[in-house]
This record gives sequence, C-alpha cells and structure tokens, in this order.
Amino acid sequence: MFQSEVQVRVRYSETDQMGYVYYGNFAAYYEVARTETFRNLGINYKELEKAGVMMPVLELRCKYIRPARYDDLLTVKVLVPNKPHGTRIKFEYEVFNEAKELLNIGETTLVFVDMRSGKPTAIPESLVSLLEGYY
Repeated sequence: MFQSEVQVRVRYSETDQMGYVYYGNFAAYYEVARTETFRNLGINYKELEKAGVMMPVLELRCKYIRPARYDDLLTVKVLVPNKPHGTRIKFEYEVFNEAKELLNIGETTLVFVDMRSGKPTAIPESLVSLLEGYY
C-alpha cells in the first residue's frame, strides 16, 4: 500500500464561529495532501492536464471525529489502499493534530478523464509505474 504524509497549518479564515475548522475545508486539506503527494512522487497535475488528462473527484466521504482549531498543525496521511487500475484511483485520508489525535478520516475516488472527449480514460502508465512497487 502506498502512503504519504503532508502537514497543513490551520488558518484563521478556515475556522467557523465556534473556533473549529469549517467542515468543508477538510476536502481542501485532502486536495492539498493529494497534490503534494503526487508532486513528491514526481507527478504534477499541471503536466497531466497539459497531456490532456484531468482528474475530477467522483466521490467524497468524510467523517469528523474531533475538531481541528485555528493554528493547529495538522498531519494529513494519504493512503492509496489498492493498486490503481482501470479509470479510477481511490485515496484514503487520516488527519491528526500535533498531539497525534485522530481528528478526521475520509476517502475520495477520482476518475481519469480525457479532456478532449470528456470521457473516462485509462490511468496514465507513468502513474501506474511509479506506484507499482508499493503493491
């Protein structure tokens, strides 16, 4: 299984009136972690798009366990539990605070889409090759 960790600091603008991170911001944290994980692997979303492939989110699941607060340094663990195949890739997330308390878990499924046709396309071989050794 492939896994990676990315840290994100909670900004004041990301909190609600209760002082908690607004629930919708966790999807943005997932995206930051996914993008940085790909970058660390040597894959750049921008380059995928230049090659004519986009990756829209098909599904999002999110469970809130404890609140995150302003200025918390969060660690977002990204896991790709299964070897990617076909046209989709599934990511799982675990979000921890500095005390290593689990705050949130989530999951996204992204689909690879040919930008010209708007139809699903096979996962680029370059991505499959980079992840191959983890499964």
